[in-house]
Amino acid sequence: MAVQLDERTEAIYQQVAARNPGESEFHQAVREVLESLGPVLAKYPEFAERKIIERICEPERQIIFRVPWQDDKGTVQINRGFRVQFNSALGPYKGGLRFHPSVYLGIIKFLGFEQIFKNALTGMPIGGGKGGSDFDPKGKSDSEIMRFCQSFMIELHHYLGEHTDVPAGDIGVGGREIGYLFGQYKRITNRFESGVLTGKGIGWGGSLARTEATGYGTVFFLREMLKVRKDSLEGKTCVVSGSGNVAIYAIEKLHELGAKVVACSDSNGVIFHEKGIDLDLVKRLKEVERRRIADYATYHKDAKYIASGNIWDIPCQIAVPSATQNEINGKDAKTLVKNGCIAVGEGANMPTTPEGVKVFLDAKIAYGPGKAANAGGVATSALEMQQNAGRDSWTFEFTEKKLDGIMTGIHATAYETSEEFGAAGNYVLGANIAGFIKVARAMVAHGLI
Repeated sequence: MAVQLDERTEAIYQQVAARNPGESEFHQAVREVLESLGPVLAKYPEFAERKIIERICEPERQIIFRVPWQDDKGTVQINRGFRVQFNSALGPYKGGLRFHPSVYLGIIKFLGFEQIFKNALTGMPIGGGKGGSDFDPKGKSDSEIMRFCQSFMIELHHYLGEHTDVPAGDIGVGGREIGYLFGQYKRITNRFESGVLTGKGIGWGGSLARTEATGYGTVFFLREMLKVRKDSLEGKTCVVSGSGNVAIYAIEKLHELGAKVVACSDSNGVIFHEKGIDLDLVKRLKEVERRRIADYATYHKDAKYIASGNIWDIPCQIAVPSATQNEINGKDAKTLVKNGCIAVGEGANMPTTPEGVKVFLDAKIAYGPGKAANAGGVATSALEMQQNAGRDSWTFEFTEKKLDGIMTGIHATAYETSEEFGAAGNYVLGANIAGFIKVARAMVAHGLI
């Protein structure tokens, strides 16, 4: 059951839903934030008078474009590209690019809307945006991916710039794709503008620890949630959905902090290894050889592969959803709680449905929503922008220490805000309100724009 909105926020939500028909993920993201904002409007009536919520819910700019490219057989293919520049009150638009067949405008708007508040929580001077395409990199050759990226950037470059809009990677967009995109941007503009994209290679403007940042940051947030409860990650049994960049480095940091990850997954199935996931093997399969997680079981005979399995059926104390949106539903959440789960840290964006969130909050487990728990990636992207602006390069240890400090600060901000508004430990409410107030104050200061 959804939380009841008050009269003012219900009216705003209905207006947003009517203006953006068929965009269910965007509607879900907006409602989840509006559920927290009734007390804010009561405390700060000027935000209502100036229509701050209505303005935040309307992107400053939405760009949709055609991306024609040629496959290895010489056949012309057509995809659709998107960039939603949602809010620049705190700085240039910042948010990743997602290449996946599920991408449409509603997905990009949900991600961009979440990014506004996530970026605000980092304390860095960055606004919110998101982009991508319904292009599927899976099964494509490097040459096909290069040609697609070059065509995509031909149109996208008009809207980018280190002081305007700075994309990064997301699902389907890793170091290879960022390299092709950056090369084409440089070719078109005749500028080596390092700060126009983040997630770049270390040898040409990238930041050490950026690859690890989202996964590491999620674990740092989990550590802080447990610390408040006089507990730690030491000895805890964990499951981490996904086996991409976020999942791999969440597993790595969990292991470093003394936890044991027993399961991970990909879109085909789940691997369960009671002794603990062999991270070096997962890295080899997924990062080097680009194989399916099912192949893990051929190297470890005591591991079990569950085709089309549900990872949330595996008992654990810590759950880290790191795959995609809405991967934990209400039933899954009940199963996790019943099986002894005490903490959830979201490595993906909005991976839990509203019904699932309610189960976690009602059970009073430590629940870290994505806009707080997975902010480490964009925070380190902002650190990469700092290095680019200063023509500087930081060590891995220095960057990781800064990331740890940022995530600790996000946790403190969300927790203290939840206390201020009478719901101590409700990180959904704390993160939503803290992020919203920061953006709202900047919008008030800038006037009606």
